[in-house]
Amino acid sequence: MTIRGILLDLSGVLYVGSQVVPGAVPALGRLRATGLPLRFVTNTTRSTRVAIGEKLRGLGFAIDDAEIFTAPAAARAYLAEHGLAPHLIIHPGLAPEFADLDTRAPDAVVLGDAGEAFDYAHLNAAFRLLMAGAPLIAMGDNRYFMEDDGLSLDIGPFVRALEYAAGVEAVVLGKPAAGFFLGAVAALGCDPGEVVMVGDDALADVEGALKAGLAAVLVQTGKYRAGDEVRIGEPGAGLATDFPAWVEQFLAGRG
Repeated sequence: MTIRGILLDLSGVLYVGSQVVPGAVPALGRLRATGLPLRFVTNTTRSTRVAIGEKLRGLGFAIDDAEIFTAPAAARAYLAEHGLAPHLIIHPGLAPEFADLDTRAPDAVVLGDAGEAFDYAHLNAAFRLLMAGAPLIAMGDNRYFMEDDGLSLDIGPFVRALEYAAGVEAVVLGKPAAGFFLGAVAALGCDPGEVVMVGDDALADVEGALKAGLAAVLVQTGKYRAGDEVRIGEPGAGLATDFPAWVEQFLAGRG
């Protein structure tokens, strides 16, 4: 099927840490020149969508905040839909995204990449709420990500720890959840089979997208490690050296 819309991961695809992937800015410009709609899908939970947009524009990318599709936005929508008050374990940089919510009598646990806030006191308070019947809402399921100084633990290991301790299963609202991908696809005005996802995470980005019915490409930058492509449990994944190389392949395929 012809590709009519594109989803792009951010960290590891357009930039790594504070460094732009070489050639990514002009490559994005060439992609925009096709006129195809784009959305930038991210499990990043250390910054608000506004802050993410400011960072991207500071790196040279012409990206509007409205084009950024985030896991925290999905979490807010889920809390509102189910009338839940959150116990938040999140990074201080994300706090403004939830500042208007009433957290005085929490009946749900919301987990993001909290960084140094992943301490015993916060996790044990969450565990006690889960044991009392509160749902566990995870803004992603990634195992690790790449920073300037190397790989760092992401939210996934902490989700697994709470699931194991409390005997619960998390509601995952970011990648690799099918609902997250399908929400971004709907924002493009396309059907899943008309959209390609480009990411650096073999499981959350690529396998998750394939399971949701999208096409998907793994780039060998960011958190990518040699052999990651063989870990993808769904057929049909593409592979590219980096985002600019994929853009070249994609444009060549369009003739």
